[in-house]
Amino acid sequence: MAIETATLAGGCFWCTEAVFNDVIGVERVESGYIGGSVANPTYKAVCSGTTGHAEAIRVSFDTDQINYGEILDIFLGTHDPTQLNRQGNDVGTQYRSAIFPHSPEQEAQARQAIERAAPDWPAPIVTSIEPLAEWWPAEEYHQEYWSGEGQRNPYCLAVIPPKLRKLRKSFAARTKAGETA
Repeated sequence: MAIETATLAGGCFWCTEAVFNDVIGVERVESGYIGGSVANPTYKAVCSGTTGHAEAIRVSFDTDQINYGEILDIFLGTHDPTQLNRQGNDVGTQYRSAIFPHSPEQEAQARQAIERAAPDWPAPIVTSIEPLAEWWPAEEYHQEYWSGEGQRNPYCLAVIPPKLRKLRKSFAARTKAGETA
């Protein structure tokens, strides 16, 4: 088993974490913050939009089961990469769509994935490719949020199930639940 890491920002990390926890080959998803200027950022500080960080996830995946390009296709297909600094009602640079490559190979694959996804969207993709920066894990209560507290959170109940349905329809062969969930 060869483990690779992808770092992705696609709006609320609770939502992107829920999507990737259902992907075959994903070993671990950690919510956190990246791309800002403040050490040890907190959720409250990042949500204020003043730290420069994005809410993001760090996905560890088994390359024998899924490759980085497929991870990126799922990422670009399960959030709206055409919205600048927002996802739905979440507005600000902390909710930007961004890919943080871990290598020059990942950067090249990120550019290819954006080109592949462009015809699927009615507006230009604004997902940025940003330099890998220091990763700050989010507070413990944010980890595995959807499988716990998120099931009772009205915001999550409104946003996450449609993302999971889209994942399971568009990428059924790549999901743990398949089309039946």
